[in-house]
Amino acid sequence: MSTEHSPDTSDVPAVGADSPFRQGHAHRDEAPQFVLPLVVRIEKTDPPARTDALETAARAVLVLLTDERAHGEGEWAEAVRDWQDARIRKVVRRARGAEWRKAGTLPGVTVRGDHSEVRVFPPVPLDGWPKELAKLQVSGTDLDDPEPAGAAGEGLPVLWLNPDLDMSAGKAMAQAGHAAQLAWWELTRAERAAWQDSGFRLAVRTAPRERWAELSGSGLPVVRDAGFTEIAPGSCTVVSDHPALRARL
Repeated sequence: MSTEHSPDTSDVPAVGADSPFRQGHAHRDEAPQFVLPLVVRIEKTDPPARTDALETAARAVLVLLTDERAHGEGEWAEAVRDWQDARIRKVVRRARGAEWRKAGTLPGVTVRGDHSEVRVFPPVPLDGWPKELAKLQVSGTDLDDPEPAGAAGEGLPVLWLNPDLDMSAGKAMAQAGHAAQLAWWELTRAERAAWQDSGFRLAVRTAPRERWAELSGSGLPVVRDAGFTEIAPGSCTVVSDHPALRARL
């Protein structure tokens, strides 16, 4: 599923000095629009667990942001800059078998979880998808957890999902990826380096209903969806609860 969100500086109160969101361009909709493609592997006989897929998608976005090809004169750098300069769109599609193998031949990075695989690709224009990805299905990413996810590990960054929203797995994967991205740009360089060194360890959990108001109003980064798919515009979907950010509240 797709998520389209134009970060507003009011939602990003204390971003890092080199954040692409810092200036909060007033005309993001007028800029050329790019999308970040993510493909989740869903085989008929062995689909991934939902929570693991969400966590892997979030990590995949961070891996893309830190890939050397996305910086300086790297081959993906211009596309990544253009993508972050406009609406920060992500689209999650599914693939299996030969489709997955074909997707793996395109430039990108495959990130693996305990029981999931997600491949992230450099941003592409909205109307410029590679044919190998354009034909992949967006729907059909309704995944389940074989058993409830346990408590997040002590000191682990947690991406808290809104308990009052019913999102498909694909939609939630895109939202989790966006939450990880917002947290990344609020960290200092040293904090980012530490997170990267950990392998971008994180957890995705549904927030307890009694805590959602406190979490979403705490000053931590909040993803507000543009409302193009599934949910109402302006809905708060995920809160990025990184320990380094919480310590500054």
